Amino acid sequence: MRIGTWNLAGRWSSDHLSLMEEADCDVWLLTEVSERTSLAGHALHLSQARMTARRRWAGVASRLPMSSCPDPHAASAQVQVGGLTLVSSILPWKGARSAPPWVGDRHATKTAHAIDDLLLRLRAADTLVWGGDWNHALVGRESAGSKAGRESVLAALDELELDVPTTELPHALDHLLSIDHIAVPTGLSATAARVVAASGSKRLSDHDAYVVKIDL
Repeated sequence: MRIGTWNLAGRWSSDHLSLMEEADCDVWLLTEVSERTSLAGHALHLSQARMTARRRWAGVASRLPMSSCPDPHAASAQVQVGGLTLVSSILPWKGARSAPPWVGDRHATKTAHAIDDLLLRLRAADTLVWGGDWNHALVGRESAGSKAGRESVLAALDELELDVPTTELPHALDHLLSIDHIAVPTGLSATAARVVAASGSKRLSDHDAYVVKIDL
């Protein structure tokens, strides 16, 4: 199974469609999803909450039969595909306001609250794939998030027994590592690759896309 993640930055065009078609993913864990998004052959489930006008926090697109689930957090979307629970999430970034869906004054507190809410649902999944724009590198230099926020993310991954094959992949910005991730059950065979989100010299998003192939 091929699973991709991409922060669309609220944009949608034929170039976005072409990139996603070329990546040939069975499932996409999307974030900052334009309500105009439409991928032929894929059903699309969007989070109920809007990030801003005509833009949802998260979504999951699948060309495999899927059933929608209640959002595990306002900035997340969840579906079931066969025996897999798939969740796409945005986690707080350093400059996120202290306003819904984020709780707390400090970035680390906002991240810890979001993770705690997610864990209430994610703990119940038998086989979980969790991804999206987590706004944290998991190793090395931290730019979008915070070191304390990273610790909350890593603790959740440890509790859920998930590995993150995207950890060492590069960010769209030089000298940084990805903040967009896909986590899969520990011990599952997985390979990961970055897909540069550009059409010619034009950037399609300030985030690149990432694809993980898992052997079920």
